[in-house]
Amino acid sequence: MKIAISGKGGVGKTTLAGCLARLLADRGQKVLAIDADPDSNLPSAIGVPAEKLAAVQPLAQLKDLVAERTGAKPGTFGGMFKLNPQVDDIPDVYGLDYNGIKLLTLGTVPLGGGGCLCPESTLLRVLMRHLIVRRGETVIIDMEAGLEHLARGTTESMDAFVVVVEPGQRAIQTAHQIRRLATDLGVRQVYVVGNKVAGPADQDTIEAGAAPMPVLGHLMLRESIRESDRRGVSPYDLDPDLRDEIAAVYAALEKVAPER
Repeated sequence: MKIAISGKGGVGKTTLAGCLARLLADRGQKVLAIDADPDSNLPSAIGVPAEKLAAVQPLAQLKDLVAERTGAKPGTFGGMFKLNPQVDDIPDVYGLDYNGIKLLTLGTVPLGGGGCLCPESTLLRVLMRHLIVRRGETVIIDMEAGLEHLARGTTESMDAFVVVVEPGQRAIQTAHQIRRLATDLGVRQVYVVGNKVAGPADQDTIEAGAAPMPVLGHLMLRESIRESDRRGVSPYDLDPDLRDEIAAVYAALEKVAPER
């Protein structure tokens, strides 16, 4: 499966992405985890130790790589550069391997006006298309709400677009904004996962507000998330009940995701 996970900041989308990557890797799948959120926290959600985090370099900040592949100086706008740079070796050369997961961090792109047709943006968009369309691994993408690294033709090859929602109207409104953006990019179906759910009233709020987006399941509000952050480990390693909830969400997704 190729799965993108998005949502309002702070709702727990990175926790879902990291724990889902761990779950599928433990099941023997080859997993490629992509951190496409500028607030890069996916490595810690996966459980990458602090001493290895220094090796996680955002691709957009690798100026020599951008210049080599696009033929243009990073940070420039309006100049000439390759629109179809070579990207097929990037995951294996620049990815970090941990617990059966290959991790890539995309990084932020300098703002240069609407659409940002710049070398860094072009490289990342071509890379994303390659990862989703050409590569054979399970791909899990931790997205920001803006979806800036995605483009039509990439999203059409994805199996699922999941929005994480906490029980509150701001998170629900953001979910509908993301759905509109994703639909404009050609996404066929957007799903919702509830998070930080304390009881039936929270579930009802999420399910009523998410319609017409299908709800795959709910993750309970739990202290283990905060404890894992304090200890610098993945919540996947601390809480068997959370692992079960993540597994149930994935099982629901397998049942409803369209076959390609």
